[in-house]
Amino acid sequence: MERNEEKNATIDAYISGFPPAIADRLTKIRETVAKAAPDATERISYQMPTFWFEGNLVHFAAFKDHIGFFPSPSGIAHFRDELIAYSVSKGTIRFPHDQPIPYDLIARITRFRLEENVARAASKANRGG
Repeated sequence: MERNEEKNATIDAYISGFPPAIADRLTKIRETVAKAAPDATERISYQMPTFWFEGNLVHFAAFKDHIGFFPSPSGIAHFRDELIAYSVSKGTIRFPHDQPIPYDLIARITRFRLEENVARAASKANRGG
């Protein structure tokens, strides 16, 4: 599912370009992340919907056979035991289109990433940088 970068200047535009079943899943991921990180801002980064707070929190995107969720390598490492049922790589979790999406897990990963970003920003501020 190739996306036209110009048409995807917003998350709404990105999601609207998919068939309804995929768009519904993307919308639910968006809502889940927004609820878990209510002060985060939305943007398109790396041509994907992205949530940002003191740095990138998570990205997500639809592909031919799955939805990719990108919580950084630390997000995957921290939840490794809960991700056994999914195909993962260093920075990506793949949720197949024909399987339920674990929205609760997405929320917990997002909150973990939020805590990481806040701690990193506080550490940086304490160092004077």
